[in-house]
Amino acid sequence: MNSELIDQLTGSLGANGLPYTIPIHPNLVHLTIGLFIIAMTFDIVGVLFPFQKWVFKFLGITVERDNFFDVGWYNMVAASIITFFTVTAGFYEMLLATPPADMKSAWGLQAMETMLWHGVGGVFLLALIVGMTIWRGWQRFVWAKQEYKQTDREVQWLYLFAGIAIMLIMYVHGTLGAQLAAEFGVHNTADNLLRSGQDLNTSLK
Repeated sequence: MNSELIDQLTGSLGANGLPYTIPIHPNLVHLTIGLFIIAMTFDIVGVLFPFQKWVFKFLGITVERDNFFDVGWYNMVAASIITFFTVTAGFYEMLLATPPADMKSAWGLQAMETMLWHGVGGVFLLALIVGMTIWRGWQRFVWAKQEYKQTDREVQWLYLFAGIAIMLIMYVHGTLGAQLAAEFGVHNTADNLLRSGQDLNTSLK
């Protein structure tokens, strides 16, 4: 956002450039990533369960195949819901960002380019996660109950491969976000204080 407009809010913004102490977006991002990875991991374990059953038996763990699919389904639903808040918080905090204009990231992108790619990528990932949730629901409530199906497997292999591909996209997208914070100092308290010429030892007491 235009720095002159942000200056109008200076009185209510903290050292991190936000009206609150801890940025919300990075914390919700990790919740989104964690829920999605857990969902995919448990679905993968559920699919491979017939080959791993002896491991659980050896460890004395009583578990059924459906238990893994339940965890996969509910975590995917949770990831879909929380990602709406993740993206919303991200755009709000991006509007308040005032990164340096004369720097480039390790990928050779300037701050505005990095923010645009990160913002567009966030919306794209939200659409993918919601799509995966709908697909997962169809498999759980329709495909898995079809009479001609010769297996008790609840998810399709294509779904698992799609999930792994999305995790790779998350890695690229997350790296852009990390560059905004670590390299451009977006909403980074210590970085903002140093850029304004303040002493961290006295400012952070």
